[in-house]
Amino acid sequence: MSVLLEFSIFPLDQGESVSREVSKVIEMIRESGVSYQLTAMGTLIETDNVSQALEIVERATQQLSAAGCNRIYSAIKMDIRSGKANRMESKPGSIRKHIGEVNT
Repeated sequence: MSVLLEFSIFPLDQGESVSREVSKVIEMIRESGVSYQLTAMGTLIETDNVSQALEIVERATQQLSAAGCNRIYSAIKMDIRSGKANRMESKPGSIRKHIGEVNT
């Protein structure tokens, strides 16, 4: 099974710039060992099951809470597919076959 989870998460009570707090979340994701891709609007992770994916979101919430954030916003999208793996690479690869290189 492959679970692609795209999410954004950030505090609402820490002022205009929240890069310091979000950086700690990205560091936690990087250290977790799951495949991930940081984008300007969120982070994409790929895990073997839904529980693993949601655990990352839970840990991100705990990270922000421990940093003193009292109000946290998050938006989550998931694509769950049996019998597949490595879709963070294969999905853009399918588009490249049709039109050539794309920014990722």
